[in-house]
Amino acid sequence: MKLLVDSGATKADWIALDENGDRLFTTQTLGLSPEVIGKKEALERLKARFDIYNNRNEVSSLYFYGAGCGTDRMKNFMKEEVFQEFFPNAEISVKEDTYAAAYATNPTSEKSIVCILGTGSNCSYFDGEELHQKVQSLGYIAMDDCSGNRFGRDLIRGYYFNKMPKELAEKFEKEYDLDPDVIKHNLYKEPNPNAYLATFAKFLIQNKDNSFIKEIITDAMQVFVDNYILQYDNAYDVPVHFVGSIAFYLKAELTEVLTKNNLKIGNVLRRPIDGLIEYHKLN
Repeated sequence: MKLLVDSGATKADWIALDENGDRLFTTQTLGLSPEVIGKKEALERLKARFDIYNNRNEVSSLYFYGAGCGTDRMKNFMKEEVFQEFFPNAEISVKEDTYAAAYATNPTSEKSIVCILGTGSNCSYFDGEELHQKVQSLGYIAMDDCSGNRFGRDLIRGYYFNKMPKELAEKFEKEYDLDPDVIKHNLYKEPNPNAYLATFAKFLIQNKDNSFIKEIITDAMQVFVDNYILQYDNAYDVPVHFVGSIAFYLKAELTEVLTKNNLKIGNVLRRPIDGLIEYHKLN
């Protein structure tokens, strides 16, 4: 049995394939980012899914593409301390989640720029074999421009600094518990504060035509273009692919911003997991 896994900070999508590449089962766990959870929590999240736990000894290959796996230390942690213990008979490959995005949006492995806009954000240049990054992510507090958690932060700040229009603020209050103690508890006392912030992005997407929110979206996308995409000298010569819920639901706005910057938008996928099947069949 072969397992393909695409894990963000919020959730992880799993697909099990037999030796012929046919799908055996699909499932989902909470996210397995080593930047925000430790070994004990990671193992508990794996054990919580019966289909994964029940087949752990049958897995011969595990291909894990995960947020937070951009450094050798984090890759080795997931491989040696988590997966080799949980899947004792498997050959294990751990790569950062940008590789899943690259393979899914571009299964024929052509040169491109590949971006993730989901709970977090990332951007790499794919030369057809390897990914190259100009910007090392420092996590959701310092980086993650144009991500779900950054949009959540922008909405909360806009509300609390009284910048959000009254009618929109009233709508915001009906959707979320905005008590300051509740917000601070989720940000500073609960695990995965980045995922908590990203829950507010649903409101942003639902109200994307509001002028206040439209400005937040456009400004964030331009910052992402300036800080990430234009780091690459050949950015104007290759397609720019995207994966993630933010990119998927704001595709029209993303296309507009990239076009204004003379960039070519490529494929935009909500989740890379299905594209990974095609890639692994071809390779």
